[in-house]
Amino acid sequence: MARYYFHIHRNGQFSKDDEGSDLDSLDQVRDEAMAVLPATARDDVPEDGDRVMVTDEAGKPVYSATLTFAGLSLN
Repeated sequence: MARYYFHIHRNGQFSKDDEGSDLDSLDQVRDEAMAVLPATARDDVPEDGDRVMVTDEAGKPVYSATLTFAGLSLN
């Protein structure tokens, strides 16, 4: 089991994960990232997308994911 940190980038702001999560595999890292992103956009839609950068205990990036919203006025 290894500790992974899920750092959130939202609307030009960076939120560092200092706690991390203990996970067994990169598949679990992916699943956790997929759960984190929609939760960040639950209250309001981000202007430029939400991104999560996952790093390992050494600070090395191991996974990245982005959630974007696209809308089009039909008027």
